[in-house]
Amino acid sequence: MNIITTQEHQSVESPTHITLANDVDPRTLDLSGVTRIDLQFPKFTDGRAYSQAFLLRRRLRFAGELRATGDVLIDQLVQMQRTGFDVAVLKDGVDASAAQRQLDRFAGFYQGSAVQTQPHFAKAA
Repeated sequence: MNIITTQEHQSVESPTHITLANDVDPRTLDLSGVTRIDLQFPKFTDGRAYSQAFLLRRRLRFAGELRATGDVLIDQLVQMQRTGFDVAVLKDGVDASAAQRQLDRFAGFYQGSAVQTQPHFAKAA
């Protein structure tokens, strides 16, 4: 997962880059030609973007970039990565090096995820 600051993030609306509000069902969208979707976390306690990311990756097979924006904190990064996000735009004031240490802390998981669907024991076999 790439970690970027708010200053590095460019919110661009175009046919290839879209921003998806939390109350939009991704299954209603035409994703042909879309290469990046920005999913919003308006508050750290609002987790609807996790569901949207998982749905986009697993059911809709979206292969483009999923970007987490808004109130993105360090303790959310591992779950974001496991639900299919590629990029996290950190909230202002959050240290990017501390965020990277959080991701590096967990080398693997026993359960499958949106990206690595096989559980650990199935990969080892």
